[in-house]
Amino acid sequence: MNMTHTLSVLVENKPGVLARVAALFARRAFNIQSLAVGETEKPEISRITIVIDVSEVSLEQVTKQLNKLVNVLKIVELDPERAVERELVLIKVSADDTNRTAVLQIVELFRAHVVDVARSTLVIESIGSPAKHAALLRELEPYGVREIVQSGNVAIGRGSKSITDQI
Repeated sequence: MNMTHTLSVLVENKPGVLARVAALFARRAFNIQSLAVGETEKPEISRITIVIDVSEVSLEQVTKQLNKLVNVLKIVELDPERAVERELVLIKVSADDTNRTAVLQIVELFRAHVVDVARSTLVIESIGSPAKHAALLRELEPYGVREIVQSGNVAIGRGSKSITDQI
């Protein structure tokens, strides 16, 4: 049975590393649900956060394959109950004089923010879980969602330990 897994992969911050990591998933025909990459507190190290939906056996296989890549330094599967996970979504929604107040009430209810106002649209920024964003989109749908862009999921373990400790 497949389950969603969030992997935090520390890699050397060098050209081509992300392409090799992504190719490994493609070769095994695993669909990456979410991918986010950025430098860590150490500029020579980048952190790749990968969300995949695979079985435990497949996860073990892909983890072993990742560990064989030269530029991979460390792999940690994050437990959703022991990590903070967030993604960013920008939503352009139709909002004119007749419905703008209703849209703004939805934005406030979801603790989102309006980041751009035009005559007939609003751009809304929301940071949170995929479930929160799905609910927000359901509420905004009747007003006309014109465009959506979202980041990949980022996650960090709770508590004082750091994934970059002992590297």
